[in-house]
Amino acid sequence: MEVIGAQLALFRINAGLTQRSLSERTTASEETIASIEQGRRALMPHLASEFDQLLRTGGALAAGVRKLPPKEKYPIWAEEFIAYEQQAISLCGYENGVVPGLLQTEGYAGATFRSKVPHLSEEKVEQSVTDRLNRQQILHKRKPVSASFVISEAVVLSNLGGSEVMRGQISHLRHCAELTGVSIQVLPLKREHHAGLNGPFVLLETADHQHLAYTEAQRSSELTSDADEVSILAQKYGMLRMQALSDSETTGLLDRLLGER
Repeated sequence: MEVIGAQLALFRINAGLTQRSLSERTTASEETIASIEQGRRALMPHLASEFDQLLRTGGALAAGVRKLPPKEKYPIWAEEFIAYEQQAISLCGYENGVVPGLLQTEGYAGATFRSKVPHLSEEKVEQSVTDRLNRQQILHKRKPVSASFVISEAVVLSNLGGSEVMRGQISHLRHCAELTGVSIQVLPLKREHHAGLNGPFVLLETADHQHLAYTEAQRSSELTSDADEVSILAQKYGMLRMQALSDSETTGLLDRLLGER
């Protein structure tokens, strides 16, 4: 990432542009460009193509991104998504397999990482849990992000990590539901149809009003700013919110589950 960032800076300077003037001509913010050039943020393929065209690099940046070694290449989307997540002013997400990472307890996060195949070392599990918990600070900032979550009822009815871990997780969800700017809704299993059959996704808006969508599969993930793709997922999320229990109905369900455990 540092090499590609340095190349971007050189191409930009050779073109006689500042970071601000480059941002005004592309979909990337000035802060994003600075982070990429400093090697703190991965260059996303769609931005590489934009920069190549504007800076007349002959496709050098896009080629560099494609040639990243596997160790760097496969985490690139997740790393970029997390960087955007930390500066988001709003985000919303649907999850049907596990509690969203921003709402997980330490015990539950540990159980998710210990469920991975191939298995992770305990050292890697502990580091991954720490990193996940650190991400949650965006819900507790002085000016917290506006966050909405729709979670399948299957997630809160599961026993991931055991009964004690799940009780702690449900109690934590109940607490998070009271945080400023946070909305949590459960999608009932009894629904005859719903808009989330294709799997989980996250939508977010950055401070410079860029709209992004993030999706994950078993062995891959994708972050996109394509307006059509973001729009389709936004429509899906709107439907999911209508099909889910209301906030108050959800807290009532969580209270009942706590009483049963």
